[in-house]
Amino acid sequence: MKVFKTGAAAAVAVTLALSATACAGGSGKSGGGSGDGAGKKDKLVVGIKFDQPGLGLKTPDGKYTGFDVDVATYVAKELGYEADQIEFKQAVSAERENLIANGDVKFVVASYSINDKRKEKVDFAGPYFLAHQDLLVRADETSITKAEDLNQKKLCSVTGSTSAQNVKTKLAPEADLQQLGGYSECLTGLENKAVDALTTDNSILAGYAAQEKNVGKFKLVGLSLSNENYGIGLKKGDKELQTKINAALRKMVQDGSWEQFVKKNFGPANYKNEPAPQITEGS
Repeated sequence: MKVFKTGAAAAVAVTLALSATACAGGSGKSGGGSGDGAGKKDKLVVGIKFDQPGLGLKTPDGKYTGFDVDVATYVAKELGYEADQIEFKQAVSAERENLIANGDVKFVVASYSINDKRKEKVDFAGPYFLAHQDLLVRADETSITKAEDLNQKKLCSVTGSTSAQNVKTKLAPEADLQQLGGYSECLTGLENKAVDALTTDNSILAGYAAQEKNVGKFKLVGLSLSNENYGIGLKKGDKELQTKINAALRKMVQDGSWEQFVKKNFGPANYKNEPAPQITEGS
C-alpha cells in the first residue's frame, strides 16, 4: 500500500506540474505581451478609435478600417505580430491614459495628439502624422474661406471640443456655436443646413468626407488653425518599446507604406496632407 501511495503522489505531482506549465504558457495580461510576438498564443492589444471614419472605425461586420488601424497593424508586424495576433480595444479620448497606465493595452494609436500635459502620464513614439484644425463645409459653400467668416454663422463641434472653443474665443467670437454629442450629428446638421460648418482636426474631417455616402457633398476649407502631431502612446518609461516603434514608423515612411495608407483612407476627400513628420519623441 505504501508503494501505491507513493506512486499516486508522484502521478499527481506530474499532473500538477504539467498543468502549471500549460497555464504559464498562456498567462499574463494580453496588453503586456512579450514585445516580440513569440508564440501564437500571444496577443497584442492595441487601443484605437472605433467611431472615426478614415482613422479608426469598427464596421458593422466587425472589421477595423482607417489610417490609424493601418499604422497600428504595420507597427505590430514590425514587432513580430501577425494580423490575427492583434486585438483592437476601443480607446475613447478620455480613457487613453488610463488604458496605457493600467496595462489594458500595449500602445494606443487613436488620433492621439502629443502635448506636455499628456506626457506627464504617458510616453509617445512618433509623431507619425501632422494634422491641423480645419473647417468642413458643404461643397457649394462659397462664403466661408477663413475662420473669421464664421461670425454670425452656426458652427458645430462635439461637446467639450477644444477645437470649437479655439474658434469661439480666438477667431470668431460671434459664431453661433452648436455642441452636439458626436461628429456624425454635426455632419447630419451640415448636410441639412442646420449648421454652416463643422470644426475639428482635418484628418477627422477628411475621413468623414471620404466616406462613400458623403463623397461630393462636403469640402475642407483648407485652414491650419492649430498643429496636431499624432503620436503612439505607450507606458511611461518603456524606452525599449518606444525605440522599436520609432524604428517601425521610420521604415513605414521609407518603404512607401505611409503614403499608401494616406491615399487609401483620405484620398476621396481630396485631402492635402502634410508630409510625414520627423520623429522627435525619444530622441
